[in-house]
Amino acid sequence: MEKLIEKYTAFFGAAPTVCSQAPGRLEILGNHTDYNQGFVLSCAVEQVTKVALRPVDGKHCKFKDFRDNSIREFDLDNIDTAIPKDWCNYIKGVIVELRKRGIEVGAFEAGMESTVPLSAGMSSSAALETAVGFSLREAFGIELAPADWARVGQGVENNYMGLKSGLLDQFSSIFGKKDSMILSDFRTVEVLRTAALPSGYSIVVINSMAKHNLVDSEYNVRRQDCESAAEKLAQIYPDVKTLRDVSMEQLAAAEPALGEREFRRALHVVGECTRVMKAVELLENNDVAGFGQLWFESHESSRVNFENSTPELDYLVELAKSVPGGLGARLSGGGFGGISIHLVKSEDAEEYAKRVQAGYKTRTGIEAEYIICAIGDGASSRKL
Repeated sequence: MEKLIEKYTAFFGAAPTVCSQAPGRLEILGNHTDYNQGFVLSCAVEQVTKVALRPVDGKHCKFKDFRDNSIREFDLDNIDTAIPKDWCNYIKGVIVELRKRGIEVGAFEAGMESTVPLSAGMSSSAALETAVGFSLREAFGIELAPADWARVGQGVENNYMGLKSGLLDQFSSIFGKKDSMILSDFRTVEVLRTAALPSGYSIVVINSMAKHNLVDSEYNVRRQDCESAAEKLAQIYPDVKTLRDVSMEQLAAAEPALGEREFRRALHVVGECTRVMKAVELLENNDVAGFGQLWFESHESSRVNFENSTPELDYLVELAKSVPGGLGARLSGGGFGGISIHLVKSEDAEEYAKRVQAGYKTRTGIEAEYIICAIGDGASSRKL
């Protein structure tokens, strides 16, 4: 943060008055369950987006990304419409969402740096939304509950950007706990508990380098499939509001009432909710091998039932089954490209990652990037 403050002061000619940071996240299990009001096991990572900011007079805002020195400027009276494919949408969208809640912010000058990979499935967008929101909170004395800040970020995605995503990304960025995964219930919108990853194990993130942009993908179509399946199931089981309310037995019995595609989409979501709860039980019993096996099962369901995987991701997961040290692997995040996560013993992590990287390059010609991830704390902010 000190380096960002120095760069900010040199560029803007004055020191920032507040700063914040918000981490990226990994979805461990619970793929596409959040908008189905289901359960997710996730964690914050130590890769973070940092924002430094100070209020200024007038209506003109200036925001600099110190990674590539790009600058965005906008007037507070002219931010109602998103500009396609512009990262500043995530900043303007936060202000628009705050206004919907009756909260006005003044003009500001801000700068950011980030170690969260872009378009990789670690939710760089939620990290930016949260970091900006938390800086505005400090600068303008905004009082919102943490879960409401998560809803602000989700509103940016849903309303400003047009992506019908759930709350997972913002929730994980805000509520993350160091060295622990968080079990979230997206019906009650709360963290139910934390589950520690036993010591001696690490999560290796391997990026397929097939970039995804969920706004342009089939993400919204998948959500429609889930909602359609839930509506049909509710006609058979009146207590069903979303797929979260359906058991595997109920789904199997109701298969004839669903279209083939709807059934597979529902099978993925109901299966994921089941795997999340099983995972917490296995972690309590220090059954890391069983926990990793759930990752393989989750990915296979993504591949076959939800069809949100890619050949590149499938091959990374196949490599995990043959490279020594791999206990489990799956795509993480929305899918359609991006990252795979791999559960490995910490002592084997570097060698494992290099061997998977080499195997992937031999097959695809692509140099995959990898990060050995530590589980980090959630977002924070302070006055300077």
